[in-house]
Amino acid sequence: MVADPRRARLTMEHLELALQTAGLGEFQYDVPGDFCIVSERMAAITGGPSGYLPAEGGRALLPLIHPDDLDATRSQMLSGFDAEDRYEVECRAAPQPDRPVVWLRVVGQRIRDAEGEIQGVIGIVEDITARRLEEQRRHALMAEIDHRVKNVLATVQALAVQTAKRTSSMDGFLQTFLGRLKSMGSANELLTAARWRGAAIDHLVAAELGGLAPGQTRWEGPELFLTPRAANAVSLALHELATNALKYGALSVETGQVTVVWRAAPSGGFSLDWTESGGPVVSPPARTGFGTTLLSQVTGRELNGLTALEFPPTGARARLEAGPAAVVERPETVPETPVRRTVEAIAGPAGPVNLHGVRVLIVEDAALLAMELETGLSEAGAVVVGPAYELEEALALLDQPLDAAVLDANLNGLSVSPVADILAERGVPFVFATGYGDAGGAPSGFDAPVIRKPYDVTQVTAAVEELLSSRR
Repeated sequence: MVADPRRARLTMEHLELALQTAGLGEFQYDVPGDFCIVSERMAAITGGPSGYLPAEGGRALLPLIHPDDLDATRSQMLSGFDAEDRYEVECRAAPQPDRPVVWLRVVGQRIRDAEGEIQGVIGIVEDITARRLEEQRRHALMAEIDHRVKNVLATVQALAVQTAKRTSSMDGFLQTFLGRLKSMGSANELLTAARWRGAAIDHLVAAELGGLAPGQTRWEGPELFLTPRAANAVSLALHELATNALKYGALSVETGQVTVVWRAAPSGGFSLDWTESGGPVVSPPARTGFGTTLLSQVTGRELNGLTALEFPPTGARARLEAGPAAVVERPETVPETPVRRTVEAIAGPAGPVNLHGVRVLIVEDAALLAMELETGLSEAGAVVVGPAYELEEALALLDQPLDAAVLDANLNGLSVSPVADILAERGVPFVFATGYGDAGGAPSGFDAPVIRKPYDVTQVTAAVEELLSSRR
């Protein structure tokens, strides 16, 4: 059969187009003739020459590999040839003046004749620099996340231990500890929205005071962004001050006022003043609690500055001073509106919740949280349906009579929206209990309350009761 030269030419044109589209360079090594053919695309990728080159017994292309990678790469090539006449390696290209590091993926295949004699090698070269850089960024990000998670867990553990040492009852411990945990959650939500580049002071203040005693709080100051460490320190400090003001200070009466003012310091840091007025007559605390210890000993160190507390009869005062290291440049991504907390985040619901006989579906993929929700709703008198840990489980439970539902936004990577859609169509009210912030992730388009993790389960039961009350 005679080969059609036109078809052969068309096949070569298709191959050339495919290689060009894929961004691949190609090479050939002719063993009997001891020469190489290097395409212009490969030359552009590696920074070496193109065209016909003396093969030098197969060594001519080795200088294209980075000297530090040469021995390992050559060993992998030989091992691949010995095993299956083929190799695939990743290595750096030889350094070139005024050229960044280039990572290569090289694949070679031996060609043998009918008698099994080696006739040559054909191969392709791909520039994988972007992928390798992305992998490096991902590894660095995972290491940073691991570091932050360990820091958060260690901080939570320390808060739990210190709170327990200074609390005489379980109820008091839970209320105080959960309030502090919620404060950390608010700061972390703001930091996450800014990709952990920093959090604005006004957002931190609004997150702590925005839902407390409307009309009794005021804050002002220039736009300043804090490091994650400083943001968590300021958030916890504001939480302690707000908790004290609600229990004993200016926010415990309707006539009281809290003013927060911050200023940029000439040194590059900042100062923040908390001032209470119009409340009960104040005197220094009889004992030093953990909140006072945190403010006087921990906050200043975390801010690379200092803190000062005063208790004149007219109202408590606090001053936080931070060094330049606590302040960062404005991040590229900043949440448009601050996350506002409600008074329930500190004080809990006003009275006992009554959900007697109410059938509530729980959809939550974290078993421990599902157990806590089930316990809390059952103690409030609800009949719990589920819990459902997977999307399919939740959908299967929708055939049962339901009065309300508590939904996690994400179930092992799947959106809970299909469940929410069906509940909305049937007129069954639901609450989202989620760890996703306002920056994204939570289902949108639903007229439903959203409770952010970490939460007190009493917030969830109170939200369910309020939903049902509004529909009666």
